[in-house]
Amino acid sequence: MYLGAAVAVWLFADVGPAAVTWLRQLGAALVLLAWRRPPRAAWRGRVFWLSAVFGLVTAVMNLAFYESIARLPLGTAVALEFAGPVVVAAVGSRTWRDILALVLVAAGVVLIADVRWSGSALGVLFALAAAALWIGYILLGRRVAAVGSGADGLAVGFAVATVALWPLALGTGPVWGSPRLLVLGVGVGVLSTAVPYALDQVVLRRGVGRARFAVLLALLPVTATLSGLVLLAQVPTVPEALGILAVVAGVALRSGDETGEPP
Repeated sequence: MYLGAAVAVWLFADVGPAAVTWLRQLGAALVLLAWRRPPRAAWRGRVFWLSAVFGLVTAVMNLAFYESIARLPLGTAVALEFAGPVVVAAVGSRTWRDILALVLVAAGVVLIADVRWSGSALGVLFALAAAALWIGYILLGRRVAAVGSGADGLAVGFAVATVALWPLALGTGPVWGSPRLLVLGVGVGVLSTAVPYALDQVVLRRGVGRARFAVLLALLPVTATLSGLVLLAQVPTVPEALGILAVVAGVALRSGDETGEPP
């Protein structure tokens, strides 16, 4: 996922975050439609509308995330964004570990936001918007998996989002004259959307509860920080590193017993 995000950052020099978001949706939709070839039932009724809303929420979440990493280091933006999944995981907390996990995550978010607020307040706001939208991704993704559409639902949802957000394509002009940029743009869709989101659906369809799934997602600030360091030479400051570690510590403390959790 964050190899794709690093490629997206490289693309920002030629096209804006909104245009890269649309290319990501296009690439993911084309790959998933060719692979899954959703049946007619996936394009009708409640299944279709659920997939469509899921696709749109996911696309807007990606847009907010790309706007944030255009202004913030990758690991910092992801640590802020994944406050959303941890909130989902901790809803209905009953133990001191859950409460302490929330405190740690909140402290990490505040620490990171305080470091970045003066330099890029807009980047912080975009990352927090992505965090709120990620909650919708988790809840809607669970429902898409529950109705049995899975990867077919992803294909339909991303196709709908690609069409609905076509105005974002107006900024993709330079891409169509450059095979390199086009390959990178479609590659972002495959790396950051088609593969990881399809795997999400596999995990969700195996009956993993919302809380446990959210915890697994919230481990990603670590991989994002490493990707930013290795691929983009983004070295976190000491306060940023402490904030990221606080988020990770909160994830580690989060109790993981979701036996019998409703979908």
